[in-house]
Formats: sequence, C-alpha cells, structure tokens
Amino acid sequence: MSRSLKLAAAGLVLIASTAASCDEKQIGVRLGEAARGTVSEIVEAPGSVTARAAATVSAPAAGTLDDLRVEAGQRVSKGQVLAVIDAPELEARRRSAQRALDEASRGGGVAVGGTSAFTAVRRKTDKQAADAFQLARDAAGKITDPQLREVLLKQVDAARSQYDAASAAAGAALRSVQRGVASLGQAVSSLSAAQRLQAQQAYELADAAVEALTLRSPSAGVVQLGGTSSAPSASSLTDLLSSGGGPAAPAAALPGVDVAVPKGAYVAAGTPLFTVVDVSRLGLTAEVDETDVLLVKAGVKATVELDAATGSSYQATVRAIDLLPTTSSRGGVSYKVRLDLGSGKDAIGATAPTPRPGMSAVVRLQVREADDAVTVPASAIINVDGKDTVWAVQGERYERVPVTLGVQGEDVVQVTDGLNAGQRIAVTGADEIQPGDRPS
Repeated sequence: MSRSLKLAAAGLVLIASTAASCDEKQIGVRLGEAARGTVSEIVEAPGSVTARAAATVSAPAAGTLDDLRVEAGQRVSKGQVLAVIDAPELEARRRSAQRALDEASRGGGVAVGGTSAFTAVRRKTDKQAADAFQLARDAAGKITDPQLREVLLKQVDAARSQYDAASAAAGAALRSVQRGVASLGQAVSSLSAAQRLQAQQAYELADAAVEALTLRSPSAGVVQLGGTSSAPSASSLTDLLSSGGGPAAPAAALPGVDVAVPKGAYVAAGTPLFTVVDVSRLGLTAEVDETDVLLVKAGVKATVELDAATGSSYQATVRAIDLLPTTSSRGGVSYKVRLDLGSGKDAIGATAPTPRPGMSAVVRLQVREADDAVTVPASAIINVDGKDTVWAVQGERYERVPVTLGVQGEDVVQVTDGLNAGQRIAVTGADEIQPGDRPS
C-alpha cells in the first residue's frame, strides 16, 4: 500500500474513532423540556410517637397496698380511684388530732392563773401548731401527683397564716392586759380561740393526709402498672412520659419478675404504683437538623412512616418548634419539632394500625411548595463555579444557561429565573456535555 493510501486510511480511522467517541460521550444524555407544575420541598427527620401526657401515681406515704381497683391496660377517667394505701402512722396522727380537737371544743385547753402562765400556754400552743404544720408539709411533700401536692401545700400555708393571725391576736390581748386596758379573761378568751383553731387545723391537715392515701387518676387514660422505664421528668402535655415529682427509684427488677406492686404488699413513700397514659391525642417529636429548621413553621404538613407499620402512611401537622437545641442522634445540633399525629392508611387504603407511644418514625415535612412553577428535573442542574446551570438547546448546539432555583423537591426543582416553560434542556447526563456539543 502506498504512503498516501496509508495516510487516507489512517484519516478514515481517526474520523470514525472521533465519531464513535462523541456518540459514546453523549450516550447518557437525554433531552426534555422545562415544564409547569407543583414542586414540594421536603425535610426528612427521625422522630417518635408521643402520648398527650403521662403521669406516675406513687405512694404518698409508707404503708400497705390495701385495695387495688384497676388492672393493667384498663381505661380510667379523671379522678377515678385506682387504689387505697393503709398507713397506720397517718391514721394514728388523725385519731390523735381528733382527740385534741374534741378537748379544745369542750373548752378544756386553757387554764391560766396569771400573765406568766398565759405566756407559757401560748408558747406551748404555738409549738404544737408549728409541729402540726411541719408534719403536714412533710406528708404533702412526699406526694408525687403535682396537682394534689400543690393543693395540700397551699392548704398548709393557708392554715398557718390563719393560726399566725389568731396567735398574734392573743399576744395583742396579753399586752393590753399588761397595760391595764383589758382584763385577763379577755386575753384567755383570745388564746382559747387560737387553741381551738390550731386543733381544728391540725385535724384537717391530718385528715387530708389520710385522704391522699386514696389514689385517684390525675387524668383520663390507660393504666400501666408501675412507673415508667425512664428516669422521672417534669410533668408535660407533650412529652411521652412524665411524673409529678421525684419518687424514689424502684429497685432493679429481676429477669422474669413482674415489677408491678401486688395487693397487700408493703410500699415505701414515693414507690411508683401506676402510670396513667393519656392517648386521647397522639403526637410526634421530630429532630430537625439546624440546617433545615428555619424552613419549618407551625402548621406545616407532614407525612409519617413508622418502623412498626410497614407500608402505612400517616398525616401530621407541626404544632411547635423548640427554641433551644439538643444534640441530635446524628451527632450534630438539632431542634425538637412537635407535631399532632392524624389518621393513616395502609398499602391497600385501609385504616392503618393505631400507633403506640415511643414508636420510631420517619417524618417528612413539606416545608415549602410552589404552584404553577417552571420546573426541571433535579438531574438537569449542574453547579459550575458555584452557580447553578443547565444545558439548554440553542439552535443546533448546547449552551450553558445560569438559573436561579426556588423550591427544591427530591426529584423536581423550581426555576425562578433563566428558563421558560417548554424550553429544551438536557435532563440527564448533563455532566457529560462539553461546550460546542450538538444534541444527538
């Protein structure tokens, strides 16, 4: 073969090779058009199902679980009696207070012969009152139901204020006697009134402590025997489980042994006996990363999937976003978003199973939406020197066009500037195109 033929043959091979390489280079490129449609931006976050509230009911005093009136899983109403504790110490204190009240009511409490004796009796009465108030405050402080504890403590404070006023009146009467402007009989009458008030208050406070031994449900809900498996926390309407105070932690359970306290068992003050879980309205808490949380607003809709209900999807609505951050399960900073959980459907459209508090969830928050927007597939967007661009067909060649993005969905994004609906673009394989390439 001559040299010229060899060169011609080499040229043909080169042309064929270049054409093949161009075809191969654009083999993944697919053309499409910018369209008009709706784009939803989704923020995905891990979460868990929460109950509306949960309260742990604990023994207010040491005693015996004398009467157990509910079973695990039973629905109860607010104020319903759950159990009765038999506490001999509190019962004995009430009987003693009753005897003192009876004696004071008969007028047998005051017998004084002069101002010095009057002062001694008054000091004794003040000491009895102080002891009774302290005992009542100690008993109230052991009650873990926050509302009941607050009521009893307020009752103690009110009684103390009333007695202090009566004692002050007796002291003022004595000073009047010492100044010669009143008789000792008037002062004794004032002191008798203070003694009767002290005895009445001591009985009422002791009676209230005994009444607290009748354990009532703090809310409507479902009974779970024993306390929660987690450490006690502040009472809350949005947290999964909460307790009213700081009961003593129960002893570690032995494997295979029910931790519920049986009827007739001895209980120490603060022993958790029941947890009443209010499941009238289920919710969710989701951990949203700091990079996404500013997009989340109250009222944002979400779809929820549960690990325990494969194929089912639930609706939810954002109720609130916490101001303070937490350390997320992924190790970064996140913010707790609280949602109301709605109904759900399974894979065939039937009603989804009712979730249980604590179940793990994946929450997809629809943070932004654009209607009648210019849209392109997310695969059409390439970043060049920090700018978002697409390859658009201009004439017979591709041309790189800068675009401004709006709402960014998982598969489709909104273009707010740079493209018009109907314009031809490379929707896949955009990274394979080179300047000057022609659409195939």
